[in-house]
Amino acid sequence: MSEPRTRLALLSPHRVEAGDADALAAAITAACAAGDVAAVLLRLAPADERSLVNLVKRLAPVAQEAGAAVVVACTGFAGDLVSVSARGGADGVHLDKARDGDLRDLRERLADGRILGAGGHEQKHAAMEAGEAGVDYVMFGGLYADGIAPEAATVIERASWWTEIFETPCIAVAHTQDEIGPILETGAEFLGLESALWIGDQADVTAIQAAVGQARIAAAARDAAS
Repeated sequence: MSEPRTRLALLSPHRVEAGDADALAAAITAACAAGDVAAVLLRLAPADERSLVNLVKRLAPVAQEAGAAVVVACTGFAGDLVSVSARGGADGVHLDKARDGDLRDLRERLADGRILGAGGHEQKHAAMEAGEAGVDYVMFGGLYADGIAPEAATVIERASWWTEIFETPCIAVAHTQDEIGPILETGAEFLGLESALWIGDQADVTAIQAAVGQARIAAAARDAAS
């Protein structure tokens, strides 16, 4: 059996609006061409449902045509995110810091293989509750909408713990290049990249993908030697 490979998950900036769509689409295209991108998390600015649907329609096909799934998040949106995702042609929804019952309600509404992801797990218990609610992945790390993020050491510890015990995949998010190596060592199924790592002049997804490949080779060598 071949070793499982770590794939990339791209996190958009928070509060993406219609005016950001063209530049973001170009960045998604470039990143998907440079790396093995499994998913793109679109973190949208709250707006009316029609506007959000139209924005997702502009962005989702760009990632999907490259083989990446698209999940939609919208902190502060009081409407129906499942409807936005479905009508916009996305593959599912993502929720941070879910309240009691939210994830189970979403799971019941997301049929036909639609993706449900959850993040913002400050406590291990919250992550386990998300898994019990039937999410398709849990995410550790990543900027919240207020600009705050868990410390890298916490993300690494949580991802290591999760991958040792649970079958539900996890995304462990890096903010800087220095965090990528330690996150890869956790065995997380997905390496999440905050937007600074894949958008802009300093982004180098090709180098990140190379690091992923090197980590896989090193892990295989360790397994063979043990």
